[in-house]
Amino acid sequence: MARGHMIYRSAYQPVLLILLSVLQLAHTQSPPQFTRTPVDQIGVQGGVASFVCQATGDPQPKITWSRKGKKVTNQRFEVIDFEDGSGSVLRVQPLRTPRDEAVYECVASNEAGEISASTRLSVLREDQLPTGFPSIDMGPQLKVVERSRTATMLCAASGTPDPEITWFKDFLPIDTHTHGRIKQLRSESFGGTPIRGALQIDQSEETDQGKYECVATNSEGTRYSTPANLYVRELRDVRRIPPRFSVPPMDYEIMPGGSVNISCQAVGVPMPYVKWMLGAEDLTPEDDMPIGRNVLELTDVRQSANYTCVAMSTLGVIETVAQITVKALPNPPGAPVVMERSATSITLMWDSGNPLPVSYYIIQYRPASSTDPFKEIDAIATTRYSVGGLSPYSQYHFRVVAVNSIGRGPPSQTVEARTAEQAPSSPPRRVRGRMLSGSTAMVQWEEPEEANGQVVGYRVYYTSDSSLSVSQWEKEMVRGTNFLNIRDLTPNKTYYIRVLAFTAVGDGPLSSDLHIIAKTGVPSQPTELKAEVKSETSILLSWIPPAHSGTDAITGYELIYRLGDQPEQKISFDPSSSYLLKNLKPFSTYIFQLAARSKHGLGAFTSEITVQTPQTLFAVNFRVKAAMKSSVLLTWESRTTTNKAQSLIISYGDGESVEVDGRLGQKLVTKLKPQSLYTFMLTSKADATGGLQHRADAMTAPNLLTRKPQVLDKTSSQSIATLQLPTVQGQANVRGFYIVVVPLKRQRGGNFQNLWSDPDEMNIDELLREINGTGRSVRLRRQAEAKAYISAHFQNLPAEFKLGDGRVYGAFLNRPLVNGQECVCFVLAILELGQNTVYSTSPFSDAVLFSDVEPQPIIDEEEGLLWVVGPVLAVIFIISIVILILLFKSKPDRKRAELEGRKCSFPSSSKAMSSQHPSDPVELRRINFPTAGMTSHPPVSVSELPAHIERMKANDNLRFSQEYESIDPGQQFSWEHSNLEINKPKNRYANVIAYDHTRVALSNNDGVPGGDYINANFIDGYRRQGSYIATQGPMPDTFSDFWRMVWEQHTANIIMITKLEEKSRNKCDQYWPSRGTETYGLMQVNLLDTVELATYCVRTFALFKSGSGEKREVRQFQFTAWPDQGVPEHPTPFLAFLRRVKACNPPDAGPIVVHCSAGVGRTGCFIVIDAMLERVKQEKTIDIYGHVTLMRSQRNYMVQTEEQYVFIYEALLEAVSCGNTEVPARNLYAYIQRLSQTEPPEHISGMEQEFKRLANAKAHNSRFVSASLPCNKFKNRLVNIMPYETTRVCLQPIRGVEGSDYVNGSFIDGYRQQRAYIATQGPLAETVEDYWRMLWEHNSTIVVMLTKLREMGREKCHQYWPSDRSARYQYFVVDPMAEYNMPQYILREFKVTDARDGQSRTVRQFQFTDWPEQGVPKSGEGFIDFIGQVHKTKEQFGQDGPITVHCSAGVGRTGVFITLSIVLERMRYEGVVDIFQTVKMLRTQRPAMVQTEEQYQFCYRAALEYLGSFDHYAT
Repeated sequence: MARGHMIYRSAYQPVLLILLSVLQLAHTQSPPQFTRTPVDQIGVQGGVASFVCQATGDPQPKITWSRKGKKVTNQRFEVIDFEDGSGSVLRVQPLRTPRDEAVYECVASNEAGEISASTRLSVLREDQLPTGFPSIDMGPQLKVVERSRTATMLCAASGTPDPEITWFKDFLPIDTHTHGRIKQLRSESFGGTPIRGALQIDQSEETDQGKYECVATNSEGTRYSTPANLYVRELRDVRRIPPRFSVPPMDYEIMPGGSVNISCQAVGVPMPYVKWMLGAEDLTPEDDMPIGRNVLELTDVRQSANYTCVAMSTLGVIETVAQITVKALPNPPGAPVVMERSATSITLMWDSGNPLPVSYYIIQYRPASSTDPFKEIDAIATTRYSVGGLSPYSQYHFRVVAVNSIGRGPPSQTVEARTAEQAPSSPPRRVRGRMLSGSTAMVQWEEPEEANGQVVGYRVYYTSDSSLSVSQWEKEMVRGTNFLNIRDLTPNKTYYIRVLAFTAVGDGPLSSDLHIIAKTGVPSQPTELKAEVKSETSILLSWIPPAHSGTDAITGYELIYRLGDQPEQKISFDPSSSYLLKNLKPFSTYIFQLAARSKHGLGAFTSEITVQTPQTLFAVNFRVKAAMKSSVLLTWESRTTTNKAQSLIISYGDGESVEVDGRLGQKLVTKLKPQSLYTFMLTSKADATGGLQHRADAMTAPNLLTRKPQVLDKTSSQSIATLQLPTVQGQANVRGFYIVVVPLKRQRGGNFQNLWSDPDEMNIDELLREINGTGRSVRLRRQAEAKAYISAHFQNLPAEFKLGDGRVYGAFLNRPLVNGQECVCFVLAILELGQNTVYSTSPFSDAVLFSDVEPQPIIDEEEGLLWVVGPVLAVIFIISIVILILLFKSKPDRKRAELEGRKCSFPSSSKAMSSQHPSDPVELRRINFPTAGMTSHPPVSVSELPAHIERMKANDNLRFSQEYESIDPGQQFSWEHSNLEINKPKNRYANVIAYDHTRVALSNNDGVPGGDYINANFIDGYRRQGSYIATQGPMPDTFSDFWRMVWEQHTANIIMITKLEEKSRNKCDQYWPSRGTETYGLMQVNLLDTVELATYCVRTFALFKSGSGEKREVRQFQFTAWPDQGVPEHPTPFLAFLRRVKACNPPDAGPIVVHCSAGVGRTGCFIVIDAMLERVKQEKTIDIYGHVTLMRSQRNYMVQTEEQYVFIYEALLEAVSCGNTEVPARNLYAYIQRLSQTEPPEHISGMEQEFKRLANAKAHNSRFVSASLPCNKFKNRLVNIMPYETTRVCLQPIRGVEGSDYVNGSFIDGYRQQRAYIATQGPLAETVEDYWRMLWEHNSTIVVMLTKLREMGREKCHQYWPSDRSARYQYFVVDPMAEYNMPQYILREFKVTDARDGQSRTVRQFQFTDWPEQGVPKSGEGFIDFIGQVHKTKEQFGQDGPITVHCSAGVGRTGVFITLSIVLERMRYEGVVDIFQTVKMLRTQRPAMVQTEEQYQFCYRAALEYLGSFDHYAT
């Protein structure tokens, strides 16, 4: 029994074990069960959809997603797993319709089983959304919160029915029900907006940091907000911030009776109350005192006053002053007082006579005896001035005028002053003499022409020995008379007499020799002998006969002359005062002497005079052969007898000239203006200066025929082309019209080429001979190469003409067109203009070619050509077959050949581009109007742009000049509306018109003549026609038209690239209200806001039209940094301006209106740069040449100068090489994170790459002019850190001290103000006096010092201030008043007094002490507070002058301070950050600003810390 039992156990034991294990397994495993399944969603295109799927099971199920049975793999589909493994989220972004519309399946599986759940996604376009579809009214914003504090992420949504709001963090849903700290608020309001779904996080922790988005869902669909980051930082003490002015009030100048709104804004924690005061009077009621901002409205202001803004909180009271100045013309200055006088100058001094500042003074003066207008010396900055360039001993009237910003005041009282005497500067005039007896001569004279004072007397010198010096001659002094009798002369001797005048100051010059023979009755010498060249072989002599009495009359003259060293020749002739000497030798030097004769004998000879005859005439009969509308044909007959080239120069116009070979006998001068008078001068190059000149005048023809003949139809069987002839413009006395046919020249490749772009470039001499019946015979011409010929003559031009019909028109055969010969034609009009005959031509027609007709048999003398043509054709046929065989064999290489063809042949590539985007107007123009210029200037690849520009700049911009000159001027279009008499006054410039085919036509419901006209044209942009309107600066008569255009074209942005006045010339009239509302015709314009920045100004207007209830908002962007001459030195500010414009232009707005003064130069620059930046985004090429060519076909003169053309290239180079570095403030953290990552292949961070791009632009040494002078080099602390000449701070020069105007400092623009800072080096011992001069002269009362005196054992800055007692630095006494030791800085206050006039002012110096000797501060918080304190003090106490900032070299820490000052202010007002462009802008004003990459990173870090400190970002 026992044995049997044992057998039982051994047999059943394994079975029991298996059963037990199965039971255990069934107990531990469980199949998946869903705890959350995805729900159907309706999303919006471009938005987000998220499906949540969670399941439980044992083991934990794995979640997978599929779409239409396939696993989702698209890069827009992202699967995010829950951290606890409980499920996953399928996120689709951005949504696309219809491709994303499908059924999606969530599968949960484990070893125990598998389950699935499906959901449907629908995607709607924005235009398909139902009215109740959810809308996010307020999404979450970037938030920075301290650990353990409460963070609130706001969200408000609307829809019908009311949407339910849920939240996602890092793309996973937030369960607000199980989280104790995180809850969703259900009823809250923020600024009046109801908040039904804000997320509140109590006791925030680092794990709460992440990206949050709110989701609004109702039965109509689901919408996601833009994600926002929440940052959680370490806890710090609660900051209580005393009040400070964030937007201090501005000073205003207004006209008497004007109105102004003064805004004052202050911040602090708690926020301060703000009120206005006038003196002790409160202007803001106590019970109505606003918090943070107070706007004071002043109307009918008659007196200047200072208004005080007071900000107060529990932490203190601060105040600042706004100065309202009522403009008025200045008072007349006090009467000028003569302080000093010299022979040529008068020094005046006067009292200002004005309590308010005067811009400058004008001195007006004129001779007392004159009635001419006063001469003026303007821009005088002082009340003492020396007027030079006056005549000695002359009486003058002087008066002074004061000028302020309004204009000139009345002149002061006039004073009279006489300049001092000086010695005469000319000898006595008309010195003459005669013998009274054999030993007595009488000498007479007249007062000197330039006596320069009161002539006291005369000295007469005489001798018979001319070899003696004048000091050894006999002399006699004469006072009170103008003659002298010289006695006791030796008879029959020749005497030499000279006279001088003297004043109390000194002697004048001696007169020339007077010769007298001591013999009774013999005449003295003739005086003032002169010679005038009359021709190459004749000279006219003239003189004043000598004095004589009645008995000693002149009976004749004797002339002695000789050629060089040849023997003398004598000529005697009757009494006269002139004599023409003929038959002289050309190009020779002659010497002449003349004596008078009486009956008593021959008198004394004059001194010798020397004259040169001109060279032989180089040409004769210089005349105008024919004058066209833009060219003139000149002819002459050459007189050269040699075979050598004869260089002649034709000068004309405004200094233009052309060199020709005189042997040609003719020259066609082109590129002239129609209906303009020109004077042509023909000179020999060998004798171009002072030689003979031939002159010819010509009036060019008017432009009667502006349109080209149009080819309407071609009859191939008869080789006849039907032309539509142009209509005649204007009135003119036309003698006849001629149809001229021009056969084109065949090139080697078989193509035809027109050698002329305009008929006026042709030499029409042969055509004129044909018209006049003097041309060659038909037989002779047909043997030669095909030439232009006349096919018809009409008295009145018909509307149409059949070219080549074989008929005779006015004695000219309209010969059939030659098959296979391409030709063009034009109309030539001969008209009478006054007494002259001129020729006006139309443009060339399009080319005409007949090639599909059998060749006509050639008869007469041309039959012989068959023997030549036949073999040639046979050879061509054989060569063609060979080429075809080679091409067939090289099929495998065809692709490569095509690729090379694309690279080399631009028309091919242009077609390829156009097939991809034929909507681009530039590409369409390249295809439809392929000019030689367009073909030879293809688009430039962005990657090749730097090298391309370098090549263009070589040889002093030679290629730029050639490229710019080759651009089609595009002036062949009509401008009839601009030319109407009623419209001419609406054009600012007579030559800048609006082409008819692109002009902006205004609505003209009333039918007023000219009522639809404005000088404006539509201009195409990239891939968009009429993107822009280019127009002139409005004038008072066109204000209403301008605003009407803005309204009718639905324009949102107006771009103004000029000041109202430049170089004292009106460039544009103010077409907007200075404040309030103004009405312009039917349009009402209300100024809403003005923001003035350093380089541009933004004005916002509300626009209303009479009879319409609609209100529109329009912004005007005025770029104020374009210089009066030339172009900006750097494109950086202009690109920043353009980026701001683009950011503010709504996508559905009408054309952008762009204007400067004429609306062509700067306007063209803006349009091309903007269009090319759009193109770069799509194509990575630029086509400046093509776009300028296109623009010129739409408005004349677009891109007016070569300098502007080069600027476009440089701006685009900077834009593509620097990229877009502007980032919204809320994205700054993510942007910095991205910059911190390293990228292959160099494995350097984005931050390092960005900083290296800054260093790419190197300054040329030519930019450091004064800094490099030997007298200034020792004043530079570092040899490589010097100020640019264009931005350097100039001191008032000290007379006689070279380099006394130099200091190593640069003006730097701020965010709102130009020249807001002076960046300078730490003074050297040698430059301390210059430093104080700089502070005083430029009114800088705030100084920032960012270094210690010594760091790392070296001097970084000389101590330039006194510590305990006053010290004198040149003119200035500096008294230390106070010193405050703050936690991070030292504040010193000094009283600075100008010892010259006793004026004094307070200078405050902030020395930041927390900057480490190496590297940068660990935290930016302290430095940010320091920057705020400096600017706050400037607002409270600083005058108008700049803040002076220095470290050691004045570039590193100095650059950081100024960069952050600009960046932080821009962040407050615009909500964007651009460290890169800010530093780049600084480096255009001073080299090496923000010197190291570490300093550059610190700027980013400090900006982020500043962002976190702002309450409206943090809560």
